[in-house]
Amino acid sequence: MTLSDSQKWLALALVAGGGWLLYLLAPVLTPFVVSALLAYLGDPLVDRLQRRGLSRTSSVVIVFVTMFLAGVLALLVVIPAVENQISVLLGKLPLAVAWVQERLLPVLASRFGIEIAFDPAALKEHLTAHWQELSNVARGVVLQLGRSGQALLGWISFILLVPVVTFYLLRDWDHLVANVRELLPRAIEPRVSTIAAEIDAVLAQFLRGQLTVMAALALIYTVGLWLAGLELAFSIGVIAGLVSFVPYLGVIVGVLLAGVAALLQFQDAWHLLAVIAVFGVGQMLEGMVLSPLLVGDRIGLHPVAVIFAVMAGGQLFGFFGVLLALPVAAAIVVLLRHSHDEYLRSGLYGPAPGVDEEA
Repeated sequence: MTLSDSQKWLALALVAGGGWLLYLLAPVLTPFVVSALLAYLGDPLVDRLQRRGLSRTSSVVIVFVTMFLAGVLALLVVIPAVENQISVLLGKLPLAVAWVQERLLPVLASRFGIEIAFDPAALKEHLTAHWQELSNVARGVVLQLGRSGQALLGWISFILLVPVVTFYLLRDWDHLVANVRELLPRAIEPRVSTIAAEIDAVLAQFLRGQLTVMAALALIYTVGLWLAGLELAFSIGVIAGLVSFVPYLGVIVGVLLAGVAALLQFQDAWHLLAVIAVFGVGQMLEGMVLSPLLVGDRIGLHPVAVIFAVMAGGQLFGFFGVLLALPVAAAIVVLLRHSHDEYLRSGLYGPAPGVDEEA
């Protein structure tokens, strides 16, 4: 099916108008996008339970309750743990200052000839002043939120709306997909369905595969650093796991953070070697077990494309754009792949110069 020039311009105008409408409605649409992503992640589990003989409603209830309890449990575990880690970090600051002054600076001066002026009293005063400024800003934000009933109601509606919309989207996901397919013109339905299936495969690879790898790596790093005796094991392990969607970035960030923490806590080389061993084991498990098992060999989103998509979406649409970044990036990747195939089959590409077409 070939589109005329007027149809192409109409399609371009519809895309531009849709983008502008999304920009205007971003605050309203954000909870619906969050719910759609959660429903997208939970729908395969619902389908699997249905294949085992359960009804759609029963399957949705089981998956929804499991996701809800997992989210609540994560908050109950993560918030106290992060608070405790921050307390530990603040308690280590005087030791860190002393270690820099007594150990690091003399080594830099004697071996490398680097002289650094370091005044602990001035540093303490500087940190205290900035901490006071940060406290004042935080207090002002809290007071402003308290005065602004609209903002408070917005947060409450977001918290209440996401579970409700997620439940109904999970229950009606297959019907919604079927209804959208029925609305497509019959001439383009097979092609659109094929492209949509490829987009789903790319998204599934990243969202359902890579996110599982990230969670597994966060657990491995946390347990390994805890066995090594590191007090900041939880925070560093979670951070390293979250940024591991970029190859080797999780290892680099984790080794740097955990290495500094180990030197400040133990001040010896053995625990630094233990940190390197933990991340080395995690990297080997990711390459030989986790990624082949959970992600597979399907072609997905390149890490650079993921970073650019998230940054561009956040710049254009804020948090709403971050949520839409990966689905849009997956769609663009698949469309570019099909456009490339069409170009290779078109007359524009043609045979190479000097090559006999009949040969």
